[in-house]
Amino acid sequence: MTTALPTTTRIPWRRMADDLRARWTGGRRIERVGYLVGAVLLLSGLFHLGVFAVLGGPWEGPVSWRKPVTFGLSFGLTLITIVWVTSYLPLRDRARTWLLGLFTLECAIEVAGITVQAWRHVPSHYNAVGPFNAVVVAFLASGGMVLIAVVLALTVVAQRPNPSVSPSMRLALRFGFLALLAALAVGAVMIAKGEILANSGQLELAFATGGSYKPAHAAPMHAILVLPALAWLLSFTDWPEARRLLVVRVAVGCYLVVAAAVMLATFLG
Repeated sequence: MTTALPTTTRIPWRRMADDLRARWTGGRRIERVGYLVGAVLLLSGLFHLGVFAVLGGPWEGPVSWRKPVTFGLSFGLTLITIVWVTSYLPLRDRARTWLLGLFTLECAIEVAGITVQAWRHVPSHYNAVGPFNAVVVAFLASGGMVLIAVVLALTVVAQRPNPSVSPSMRLALRFGFLALLAALAVGAVMIAKGEILANSGQLELAFATGGSYKPAHAAPMHAILVLPALAWLLSFTDWPEARRLLVVRVAVGCYLVVAAAVMLATFLG
């Protein structure tokens, strides 16, 4: 005789699946577009990983298949994450559409620029030799500024009172957006450092050291996924909100310590 599992064991998984399904079926048009573009970017990253496996070549350096792989995977995951977490923010429909539309477009442009240059076997950053390369560099730089502006706007919104969202999720969103903003700021510093070196005639040094802050850039980047995902998972437990908030607070503290340590080691090392 088979004994059925307790209802409390099965329901959370069903509710999780239902919630994820509703994100698509009940989502706004701009959200569905963002999810689709994010999925395409992820597939692009995986595809170029296959290209690297077949064609080989260097993994590091200014001309390598690593860049379309890592940019496709990172931008795809980040775009899907931003679309999801923004659904918790108190935004008017027009503002949401504009912000997510810009973010989606710029993510696609950044990955496209990196990918095109990889297939042309030329550096995608700090390479303004020739009109086409100059256009790509300009698009990547301006796109980065747009991404920072959108994240800054979403960060400001996330800090506002939002009683429709649980305290644990509010904390996760607020810290996550602040951490993402810090990651983008480090990325801007990396680009600026490389551009200064390239413009002063030290192009090889720009290629060699322009990405030296990558650990400090990566460490805070995905707090916007990890912490809201934790708060989301906790929402399916039977714990009281006070306990969920405590767990998220501990997670925020741990993430902050680790990210700060990595950033300090990067900048002082």
